Amino acid sequence: MRRAVACGTCGNEVLCEKFSPAHTQIQWTDEAAEVCPRIRAGVAAGEPSARVRSCEALRGSIDAAVASGLLEVGGPS
Repeated sequence: MRRAVACGTCGNEVLCEKFSPAHTQIQWTDEAAEVCPRIRAGVAAGEPSARVRSCEALRGSIDAAVASGLLEVGGPS
């Protein structure tokens, strides 16, 4: 099931779905390029925001959401 997860570092909120422990689908919000320092830096360097890879802070927040049960690992909702 898709859930909103906020980055514990910058507060950027993304929609996430975990299909397996290794497969995470992330849907960035329109504000991500302004809020997330990792995406903002990539965009400033000329990279399209959709091509900027996730950051470690967000990855940690997603892992914490899984560990707390907020984000469940499973098939599509």
